Amino acid sequence: MNTMEAHYATHLGPIYAWMVGNVGAALKRSSAELEEMGVPALESSAPPSGTALDLGAGLGLHSIALAKRGYGVTAIDSCGVLLGELRARAAGLPIAVVEDDIRAFPAHVLSPCDVIVCLGDTLTHLPSLDAVDALLREIVAALSTGGMFAATFRDYASTTLEGNERFILVKRDQRMILTCFLEYGTDRVTVHDIVTQREDSQWVRRVSSYPKLRLAPGWVLSKLEDLGLTARQETAPSGMVRIVARNVARQAQPSFP
Repeated sequence: MNTMEAHYATHLGPIYAWMVGNVGAALKRSSAELEEMGVPALESSAPPSGTALDLGAGLGLHSIALAKRGYGVTAIDSCGVLLGELRARAAGLPIAVVEDDIRAFPAHVLSPCDVIVCLGDTLTHLPSLDAVDALLREIVAALSTGGMFAATFRDYASTTLEGNERFILVKRDQRMILTCFLEYGTDRVTVHDIVTQREDSQWVRRVSSYPKLRLAPGWVLSKLEDLGLTARQETAPSGMVRIVARNVARQAQPSFP
């Protein structure tokens, strides 16, 4: 079994754009999702009038959408392959691209953030619930008064798929097939990504697996509320859970360098 970093660097990252499909359409969906979550659209200005942080930015679909809504964005991800594609698409936009563990974001953020997003099942990539708890605390500390935090992730905790339901066809075309197999443990699910690709006259199969947390939505919701945010749970695209939280009451802000 690989680490999440190795899995993305060598297996999933190189085919991620193929998996997403039409990137232009995906950008429109990301913009619509921000609108649905209630992320304010700001007037364009130089420098931007708002600040945003995209944790687990990947290809940059939400980073680009945030920048186009008037925010200066810090986009952080540990996968250099994906960040290379983000840089190419973000030319001319106020996006600072950072290759690092998302838990190291305080070293790259110099002022409170108006919007922080951690979308696309990123939270389940963390190694433990303690790591999620610590990240949420850092996120809340980094929010401006009135700032918004949003996360989307798959609920592997409430339901355990059994039998053939554990085999999920992610995408296929004439040259490639991506199938996912889920293996459930007590507090983690092992994700096996099976890529079958046409090379010359034959099909070649590559398999890599990595662990994800079985992260309960109610646990995340209660953690954010305990930290002083008002939070709600919604259903996001692709059946993910979406948690949207706002810092509406806390007045004291951390000291930034």
